[in-house]
Amino acid sequence: MISPELRAHVVRLHVVEKWNIYSIAKQLGIHHATVRRTLFTEGVPNAVRLRPSKTDPFVPFVSQTLTRYPDITAARVLRMIQERGYCGGPSHIRQLVGRLRPRQPAEAFLRRATLPGEEAQVDWASFGKLACGRATRNLSAFVMVLSYSRMLYVHFFFGQTQSLFLQGHQRAFEFFGGVPKVLLYDNLKSAVLERIGDGIRFHPTLWSFAQHYNFQPVPVGVRRGNEKGRVERAIRYLRTAFFPARKFTDLADLNAQAQIFCEKEAAQRRNPEDQTMSVRTAWELERPRLSVIPASPFASEERVEARARKTPYVRFDKNDYSIPHAAVRRMLTIFATHQQVRVMQDSTELAVHERSYDQGITIENPAHIEALRTEKRLAREPVRLRHLTTAAPAAEAFLKRIGAKGGAMGASLLRMERMLDLFGPAALQVALIEAEKIPVATIHDVHMLLDQRDRQLSNPPPTGIHLPHDSPLRALSVTPHSLASYDTLNLKSED
Repeated sequence: MISPELRAHVVRLHVVEKWNIYSIAKQLGIHHATVRRTLFTEGVPNAVRLRPSKTDPFVPFVSQTLTRYPDITAARVLRMIQERGYCGGPSHIRQLVGRLRPRQPAEAFLRRATLPGEEAQVDWASFGKLACGRATRNLSAFVMVLSYSRMLYVHFFFGQTQSLFLQGHQRAFEFFGGVPKVLLYDNLKSAVLERIGDGIRFHPTLWSFAQHYNFQPVPVGVRRGNEKGRVERAIRYLRTAFFPARKFTDLADLNAQAQIFCEKEAAQRRNPEDQTMSVRTAWELERPRLSVIPASPFASEERVEARARKTPYVRFDKNDYSIPHAAVRRMLTIFATHQQVRVMQDSTELAVHERSYDQGITIENPAHIEALRTEKRLAREPVRLRHLTTAAPAAEAFLKRIGAKGGAMGASLLRMERMLDLFGPAALQVALIEAEKIPVATIHDVHMLLDQRDRQLSNPPPTGIHLPHDSPLRALSVTPHSLASYDTLNLKSED
């Protein structure tokens, strides 16, 4: 592009001074194509036709073709005239098509006026990419503008999914303090799935959402940006007044700054429809006209079916989230917002995690991992030890103390099994608890405590029964029955 003064100078040199195009280009230091284009746009007659061209015989054919097919490409025209004998290059054809293509007349538009609380306009805006650890996420802004007051709301998300689209609506309704009666959309996939002529098929989830919040979704015409010019200008306003040179630590920090921007700077600007009041003043007039927000929110979480494998984790959005080990090898349901991830099995909530936008990260609940370790540790215990600790739970702690002091745990385990057979589980449990009071207790101290208890109770000396190690009777656990019930046999019955 050249300045208006230079354009006028080019026209004067050609028309008045009779300079040719190449002399003008050389003297003014500009390209000869720029001079030729300037003379053509200014309507100078015969400015372009300086010498015969190979395209001259094909001008009538190209003109008729463009009249019948205004949108035909220059490449297609080139192939058509090559079949009719053209042997020149493609650049001449592109210039010829650009000169002869019929221009559509400029279209005039009516200025749209809306009532307070009647309408809002919605759209996505892309703001490039943002690094999140090892991952790179698409940064998008959900933008909603009230058509009457021009009050603006913006919230940034990583992506443009249907779930995030609905969450943006809910946040905007809470920010505005109500729901507009009509929401305008363009042909984004979150709103319109299919459009053939005047036939439109809305996204079924958006229909359910609109029914829940009692608003009417209305699509604008194809390539009709003027019908939702308010949100288009709001996005341009964000790109120039908010986002450039903006420093933020993470997505939450960016959204906090965007909230402040919407409440202060964007709300303090003049209202385009009425310069006597600000956007905030017009919003205060519009807010009572908005519909009431329903008490129960719409379920806008992202829902994904995932199968847990052998390890206690489920994968979602390139990351692994821990679950209880009892839920492995099952089909689970993941409900995700931009802040948290919930793992459900039918109606039971298994796990809740903070969502990570990194890549290849494992998010764990320590309780899930510790429960699995405990079960694995119990599974590795010998059958003999498990039988002993089931009958006398204090035996596990006693054996650990012996091992810490360097004692023979195997011999102590064998001796405790014999004492369990001779004295019973209740007596052994009491003796092990009393042995904890002895600073350096051994298995001999436990046996001594059992003997002392039998002497105090005047019990007969225990009689040992030798059982082979492979005998199934050793695995039996017998709970002694109280002999007090036999005293009832000495009572005289009234019968």
